[in-house]
Amino acid sequence: MAQVYRCPNCRTNKSRFNLIQQVATSVKKDPQSGDVVQEYSSDNLEPFHLPYRGPEVRVQCAACGLIEDEKTFAAFGDRSM
Repeated sequence: MAQVYRCPNCRTNKSRFNLIQQVATSVKKDPQSGDVVQEYSSDNLEPFHLPYRGPEVRVQCAACGLIEDEKTFAAFGDRSM
């Protein structure tokens, strides 16, 4: 469903946004070298490796550059109606 957005920072932009698709990659890194030692899929995580639970989409205002969760822009857009 389409949502109305409005930037909570500059408060004027209602039409120009960048939608950022977030794709998490679970990895285990070597603490000394920083090299990736192992890459995990969502079904083979180790017991102490929590899966990513953040938002799938973030929004950037194309006028002022603010990057926030999509819910923030949508909530501010609802208030402007």
